[in-house]
Amino acid sequence: MDQLWIPVTLAAAVAQTGRNATQRGLTDRLGTLGATNVRFLYGLPFACAFLALALWLTGSTLPTLTPRALIFTALGAAAQIAATALMLQAMRTQGFGLVTAWLKIEPVLVALIGWAVLGEALTLPMLAAIAIAVAGVLVMTLKPGQERSLLTDLRPAALGLAAGLCFGLSAIGFRGAITALPEGTFLIRALTILALTLALQTLALGLWLAMTNRPALTGSARAFLPSLAAGFLGALASAGWFTGFALTSPANVRTLALVEVVLALLVARYAMGQRATPRQLAGIAILLVGVLLLLRAQPA
Repeated sequence: MDQLWIPVTLAAAVAQTGRNATQRGLTDRLGTLGATNVRFLYGLPFACAFLALALWLTGSTLPTLTPRALIFTALGAAAQIAATALMLQAMRTQGFGLVTAWLKIEPVLVALIGWAVLGEALTLPMLAAIAIAVAGVLVMTLKPGQERSLLTDLRPAALGLAAGLCFGLSAIGFRGAITALPEGTFLIRALTILALTLALQTLALGLWLAMTNRPALTGSARAFLPSLAAGFLGALASAGWFTGFALTSPANVRTLALVEVVLALLVARYAMGQRATPRQLAGIAILLVGVLLLLRAQPA
């Protein structure tokens, strides 16, 4: 049982890579917000099924939803909508593996925000790790020797980094919501918040698309099979992350989750025909080293 978090986390990384790849394929057909909505609309039934199964197997009841849990859930849900849209927009112009690597700078951005907003201390090892990660981003993003503006080079990276930041903020919201529930095992609380999150996201984004872009809302019905696959993989990945957090520290899960970058590079190469350049691969390697060192330098 002590090592169960390892296969659970790896399974979540595989599911998330598949979900991101499926959503990327839907972006051209449904638009960025339409493809974003697929994750929530088609993931909700699966999340509810996971929760019902867990309740049945454990004989538990639903936890009481407190106002604090609702607020944190809403904040996390909004941040995740923004993160998914930014990620898919970045993937429209950049390689799948490269954007996935940008997302993994999330711990660096969250640490910097914690320092700037909350006054959380940054130790010398943490600062060194952040510097290494930032250097990795610059190496894989900037293209020396080309007559291109700095803004043109950095704009796609900015979208990817902003997506990573929003994913980090959503994780903070979800963790706050889970801990705000007064009863239930960690797994039951996590799956409860997952189902509530997807319900809020489906409602909010569905209403927005119904008022502003109905073809994007109804288009997922015409792309039913890939939409269903994206929804299932998204719900499965989220359930896996929360289960991993229930079994070990978040730092362990986030460290092992860096394997997602390798998986994304393989998918990009063999499924999408996208090749990363040697410079990009070097930058990705530097970034991952920096993130790994940061996660290990953070206090337990």
